[in-house]
Amino acid sequence: MRNNRSHLDLRAIGNKIRLEREMLNLSREKLAEITELSPFYIGQIERGERKMSLDTLVKFANTFNVSIDYLLFGSNLHNENLELKNFYTVLETEDNNYNKELDSDLKELLTILSRCSKEEIRLIKDMVVLIFPYIKK
Repeated sequence: MRNNRSHLDLRAIGNKIRLEREMLNLSREKLAEITELSPFYIGQIERGERKMSLDTLVKFANTFNVSIDYLLFGSNLHNENLELKNFYTVLETEDNNYNKELDSDLKELLTILSRCSKEEIRLIKDMVVLIFPYIKK
């Protein structure tokens, strides 16, 4: 039986890399600096014109804090933090009094948190708990 994942869609992989880069507000030049690749090569990858080595794929996955599986096949977007995206969906659908003005700020926070490891999220949570009494009106 043949694995349906045996064919890699270079254009789809490139689109995911471009999307992740843009979500971090990184230029190709800045991503090139971070990954030690050329901006031209990154552009070729994003357009699906060039294959990349496993080492390059790992650099992208680490930079974007996503799984290699997500970049290759589109699953497991952010390894450990899919529950954050689910939280936003639940909040939006279950709370009729949800303040729409907070929408963009909450999305931005969730995007940032979705790129964090469990340890980083715990640290951020501890920091918020510590400063919350001082910022609460």
